[in-house]
Amino acid sequence: MTKALRRSLAASLAPLMTLGMAPGFVLAGPSPVEEAQHREAMALFESRVRPVLVERCQRCHGEERQKGDLRLDSRAAMLAGGGFGPAVVPGSTAESLIVEAVRYEGLEMPPEGPLAEEEVEAIARWVELGAPWPGQEHAEVVRDEPGSFSRDDREYWAFQPVGRFEPPAVEDGGWSRNPIDRFVSDRLGRAGLRPAPEADKRTLIRRATFDLHGLPPTPEEVDAFLADESPEAFDRLVDRLLESPRYGERWGRHWLDLVRFAESNGYRADEFRPFAWRYRDYVIDALNRDLPYDEFVRQQIAGDELYPERPIGRVATGYLRLWVYESNQRDVQGQWDGILDDITDVTADAFLGLGMGCAKCHDHKYDPILQRDYYRLRSYFAAVIPLDDATVRPPAPGTGAAERRASWEALTADLRAEIGEIERRYREQAERDAVTKFQPEMQTLLAAREASAGDLSPRETQLATLAFRQVAMEYDKVPSKLEDEKLRWERLVAELGRFDAIRPDDPDVEAIGDVSAEAPPTVIPGDRGAEEIEPGILSILDPAPDAINPPRGWPSSTGRRTALAAWLTDTSNPLVPRVMVNRLWQGHFGRGIVPTTSDFGRLGEAPSHPELLDWLATTLIEEGWSLKSIHRLMMTSATYRQASSREDLTACKAIDPDNALLWMMPSHRLEAEPIWDAMLAVSGELDPEMGGPSVTPEAPRRAVYTRFLRNTKDPLLGAFDVADGYLSTAQRNVTTAPTQSLLMINGSWTLDRARAFTDRLFEDATLDAEARVGLAFRLAFARPPAREEVTAALAFVGGRDAGDRLAAAPPCGDEVGVGTGLPEAERTAWVDFCHVLLNASEFLYVD
Repeated sequence: MTKALRRSLAASLAPLMTLGMAPGFVLAGPSPVEEAQHREAMALFESRVRPVLVERCQRCHGEERQKGDLRLDSRAAMLAGGGFGPAVVPGSTAESLIVEAVRYEGLEMPPEGPLAEEEVEAIARWVELGAPWPGQEHAEVVRDEPGSFSRDDREYWAFQPVGRFEPPAVEDGGWSRNPIDRFVSDRLGRAGLRPAPEADKRTLIRRATFDLHGLPPTPEEVDAFLADESPEAFDRLVDRLLESPRYGERWGRHWLDLVRFAESNGYRADEFRPFAWRYRDYVIDALNRDLPYDEFVRQQIAGDELYPERPIGRVATGYLRLWVYESNQRDVQGQWDGILDDITDVTADAFLGLGMGCAKCHDHKYDPILQRDYYRLRSYFAAVIPLDDATVRPPAPGTGAAERRASWEALTADLRAEIGEIERRYREQAERDAVTKFQPEMQTLLAAREASAGDLSPRETQLATLAFRQVAMEYDKVPSKLEDEKLRWERLVAELGRFDAIRPDDPDVEAIGDVSAEAPPTVIPGDRGAEEIEPGILSILDPAPDAINPPRGWPSSTGRRTALAAWLTDTSNPLVPRVMVNRLWQGHFGRGIVPTTSDFGRLGEAPSHPELLDWLATTLIEEGWSLKSIHRLMMTSATYRQASSREDLTACKAIDPDNALLWMMPSHRLEAEPIWDAMLAVSGELDPEMGGPSVTPEAPRRAVYTRFLRNTKDPLLGAFDVADGYLSTAQRNVTTAPTQSLLMINGSWTLDRARAFTDRLFEDATLDAEARVGLAFRLAFARPPAREEVTAALAFVGGRDAGDRLAAAPPCGDEVGVGTGLPEAERTAWVDFCHVLLNASEFLYVD
């Protein structure tokens, strides 16, 4: 871009360039980002940091012993430090001795051996986020007395049965459109507030389309909606949006955040998981079909036990395979226990809205959750084992699959034997090299697994299976080590390929199963009596162990997860329906009725409209657990249709600074994926194909189908706060950082979208420059430009007749812009104009 063009751009279109600034909002107190970071740090402390302090640090730095005059059992003690100085300097990993020690960068703690990498990084991240501590700074990590339940515990709102509340009678001049509005109007009236006026129709269609599709409405859709003057026009719009497959793509991403979906293992190696996409597609399809939420839960928790012969039983339980995996971790027992903890933590977060990781080491200090409860929940998963040899569709009688398999095995037996003989000694060496890296007891287990798996206990089988994954990885490297036999091996493999037409399907799904009908025992670590903990729900709801019935016709499963699924979806469960309708509310209104959507405990926030929350939960059950029904209720309410600004803003903020009572519709910035998708949609490049293996960022697919690696995020998606894939993410952070502006203004991906956007404006050669400016605004903002915007845009791109020269030959020596037929300088001006629109706050913000 020339200097002159830059000056012109700045002067004429600067009002649009307000990236990151939401009009009409003045922040007071902690920002939403700061609050989100505090919640992240507290969750990290309870689930990852506190257990390390209790299990690995307090033997030497606790109440009984203080080596180096250092205690690590309260925040005050850590800030005071010991003989070497403060153990923690909040916000500074460089100055915090605890980070130096666990990283073995001088001080080396614990002395018996370094912590696992994920534990080290958890401590560093906690310090970086300010090292917050529940309760008072002098509150100790370990509770003095095991807690029985107090009267306050038993009366805590989240554990009470879902109440049946009638919408209140209100006098609001006919404002209410459905029962939701009566609850909201009642709270507004009691606070001395009134709702905002209704938003205009252009705002409503853009808001609704982004909410349900994560895409901008097309000019044709806007025109059709504006032309529909019936009172039911918006209701019909909502129904159309819910019926589109774009709905599942948008709301599927919300669910994938919750269950920490990613397509790689994480940790340093971060290996790609080639079949993780099947679970992603399952989620999108389930939401599009409006699969009842209770069934959605059951399939993910226990699909293999409930539907052992159906593909859904293999794919849906991919939820249980989303754990992080370190492929060179030799502490197999520690890693397996960490995996079970991870499954337990995410299940509590996603389905129950409880941070149960706080109870891993002791009774919860604030909520009525016992340490036993953590292990009662974990016990439901005690028997799980990863299955890497499964296919989506198992051989079924009458299909000929079994006959084809038998034919393939007979016809290729000699070839496979010859190939196996070539590979054998290399495999043996690879196995020896891999096995010797484990501890002696694990080497013994691997040898026993090789000899006869039937001699191993269920727990030993799990550990040997996890360890053997590392051996199998070495097997995969064998072809590169075949030396002078490689040519013969390649010839035999090619010959084997001639039988691919009848070859049995290769494994193509990451599935889960139970190790056997007997589950390994679950015990509380360090429990002297080593009492086995049986599966059970929260003790405050029912202290008795759950009744487990092995699934009929499936003798290799325990039935434990089926029992858990049954409790989670029981209509008497006080948490699951409340948590889910609260998540839907957050998705539409930017803030949950309970703002801490994955923490219904005392460390979270209380509901702003408790009766409305229970009414929605009851309605969800009565509507057959239909999520689309709840979407429809929320979006067709007058509450949802409010404008996002009002004249008496200051007065309303003085009464309700956070807009918790919803006296107007909150404005919010789009998340990373809708920004990505909207640019492709506006530029005309978006490929609507659904499903299938993930693609590289170069493919013009929706971001939900772009390869999602834990450690290597796309720069643009990463800059706009995409989920990390390590922890359950209930709500995205919304940051405003220089990297966002730099990527939007200078990033090659964004510039390519601006070029394609320009080409789209010139597809119709009959349009003049003013019409193209109008089309650009309608595509980007779902509205026509104001007169002054047209004038400024035309002055920038070269005048009213800029498009009239398309049929004429360019001047001698002047390059022609690709796709437009314009001279290059003129095309550059149009590209810069389109680039400005893509950078505008109006493009990046809803409302």
